[in-house]
Amino acid sequence: MPKVTYVDHSGHATTVEVEAGENVMRGALYNGIDGITGECGGGLSCATCHCYVDDAWTGTVGGPASQAEEELLESAADEVKPSSRLSCQMVMTDALDGLVVHLPEHQF
Repeated sequence: MPKVTYVDHSGHATTVEVEAGENVMRGALYNGIDGITGECGGGLSCATCHCYVDDAWTGTVGGPASQAEEELLESAADEVKPSSRLSCQMVMTDALDGLVVHLPEHQF
């Protein structure tokens, strides 16, 4: 099963297994990772699963955010960077085994 490392705002890293086909947001929620809220449950209607894709993984995660995702990111509580993504929109695959995402300080 692929693994994701979630790095919180203070630099603490937690690595968990996330089933292929599941999104990165649910991987955090199912494993009790603080820093991702996912209020809409992954329905692409909030920005409480905002994360920053680690520089080493930006090319592997896939194309740029969709227009809907970019519009929601505008309402993110913390700074939006070029590596910003909504974790509900990143679906795990075996190719993403080892993915690293950094979590912002705030989701609200």
